Amino acid sequence: MTALRTVTRAPHPVPEILARCQELVRPALAEAVGRLHPWVAEMAGYSFGWCEVDGTPARTPGGKGLRQALAVLGAEAAGADGHRGVPAAVAVELVHAFTLLHDDIMDGDATRRRRPAVWKAYGTGPAVLTGDALFALAVDTLATAPQGPDTVRLLSTALADLVHGQADDLLFVTRPPTGPQRVTPQEYLTMAEKKTGALLGCAVALGAALGVAPAGTVTALDRAGRHLGIAFQLVDDVLGIWGDPAVTGKPVGGDLREGKKTFPVVAASDSPAAPRLFALLGRPERAGEAARLIEEAGGRAAALAEARTQTAAARALLADTPLPTHAARDLSRLVDFLVDREL
Repeated sequence: MTALRTVTRAPHPVPEILARCQELVRPALAEAVGRLHPWVAEMAGYSFGWCEVDGTPARTPGGKGLRQALAVLGAEAAGADGHRGVPAAVAVELVHAFTLLHDDIMDGDATRRRRPAVWKAYGTGPAVLTGDALFALAVDTLATAPQGPDTVRLLSTALADLVHGQADDLLFVTRPPTGPQRVTPQEYLTMAEKKTGALLGCAVALGAALGVAPAGTVTALDRAGRHLGIAFQLVDDVLGIWGDPAVTGKPVGGDLREGKKTFPVVAASDSPAAPRLFALLGRPERAGEAARLIEEAGGRAAALAEARTQTAAARALLADTPLPTHAARDLSRLVDFLVDREL
């Protein structure tokens, strides 16, 4: 199986942007989690990498902080101080954590960020309870913020889309691999916009709304975030098959071992090799052969080409929206950085 090439690049400013936003948001996020039942707060802290199973403080690397950064940058895009976007950042980070807790259970994923998933560490019931608590806390955090009541509708719309996308993703597993009932590339892109793009678009739109941006700006940023979410998902799909486990934290070919119909697989479904390819999905010992067939059928190239298309659409929306120079620059850098993992 061919792993992704390691490319040496100059230091990128985005990690500094992410770190700046995380430093701004972390105290408010910790304060919000601290309002939960102590046991639930411990499980939430474990999911964020703040502690071990017994509550002992930990320094486990968490996620990139992408969604909270988008919320802060959304406020700055409205011409406000980044602090105005903190309630939105906390809300979307809590929602993201809630989705990961439940996704791991639905997908049967035993690990998350190189250690046991919450449901494996604490049990399925406690993990579901923690996810529910994080969801409720997210809504309360946003509703009690200035302009919050007016922005809860943005969050609820994104959540409805997220559930819709997750449902489609689960149903895709039951669809035949070839023929008229197969999952089409366009169906997959629609699913990815809802499952991944909706929350990214919501994050930057909420930040802008709390920064009192014009409605047109809020809408444009939401659309840009959705395009970014699709591109992000497509690159994740490529990394899920050909990524370096030392970088991704996932076993190489993991998605193929689980039989997932990710975009590279769906894009290869019309090729002559499709019947042989789909016979290999879900067979761990044949993941390398399946990856080779997908690449030969153009699945990898199609995923990366579509990611470029979605990235260009996000950039165009940012360029056409009147934004402060520094905010437009940071958002554009974030777009480039997130998809440049493979492009």
